[in-house]
Amino acid sequence: MGSLRKYNKKTLLVTAVVFCLCSLSLVSSHSRKFTTPTVTRLTDQFSKIAIESGFSRRFGAHNIVVNGSLAKLTLDKSSGAGLVSKNKYQYGFFSARLKLPAGFASGVVVAFYLSNAESYPKNHDEIDIELLGRSRRDDWTIQTNVYANGSTRTGREEKFYFWFDPTQSFHDYTLIWNSHHTVFLIDNIPVRQFPNRGAFTSAYPSKPMSLYATVWDGSEWATKGGKYPVNYKYGPFVASVADVELSGCSVSDSSSTGSRPCTKSGGSVSSLDPVDGQDFATLSKTQINAMDWARRKLMFYSYCSDKSRYKVMPAEC
Repeated sequence: MGSLRKYNKKTLLVTAVVFCLCSLSLVSSHSRKFTTPTVTRLTDQFSKIAIESGFSRRFGAHNIVVNGSLAKLTLDKSSGAGLVSKNKYQYGFFSARLKLPAGFASGVVVAFYLSNAESYPKNHDEIDIELLGRSRRDDWTIQTNVYANGSTRTGREEKFYFWFDPTQSFHDYTLIWNSHHTVFLIDNIPVRQFPNRGAFTSAYPSKPMSLYATVWDGSEWATKGGKYPVNYKYGPFVASVADVELSGCSVSDSSSTGSRPCTKSGGSVSSLDPVDGQDFATLSKTQINAMDWARRKLMFYSYCSDKSRYKVMPAEC
């Protein structure tokens, strides 16, 4: 979960899936050869914004450096760092190109997420992409999660290996959230879809949320369930955020690039509208096949398969 309570180091129970390997070499999914699926580059269809126009400094201002569409967020012994969108959104397309800290970064968490925890502390919603720092043996991993109405006791984590080195160059991390579904995408490849139907509906985020980009100390849980905390002798840890795209309906201010009021004014809706457009209501066949590839090849944990964690599985499982 990407909310500020984690930055304050409150304990979050996370079940780690540990893969036992005989070799002492680094576990690296991106060192293996993958033929990645060809998908539509949704990130080419939306405008990018300057960091200062779309975000405010939420915490660790002294560890944030902004230059146009690029921000560098630093975690050191003094603090982590976080940006928060100036507007709150009720659905939309949210994307950024991220480059993760290089080297030994156990316990470090880089998060790109939507949350309304500050507005609804007792019943907040949240949609997370969290990138969990590497230990000496294991590379960075991707964790996705969904919360609704304060249901933090029921973690809905799914975890994936990377198929590339996220520390060497920038890559796209994207959230699509609308009344139909929530989709998590990495380099435009869907890795997870959380539909707003059936048993999923009770756990579906529905209240306006802000967008956050943060780096912080997740020593208590992030790497191997807290086995490997942050070692600051390898710091500082710098996460770079660039080419942010915010396209959706804003409940606070529709003047920002890419946003519009949430009340429809009539007329036709573009198929590329991420809130109401038909192209964003369902995944295409190509996207479904790409998501199947990611989940077969790279997913190593799903809460729906964790019978030791849940005596009674969540309803949607």
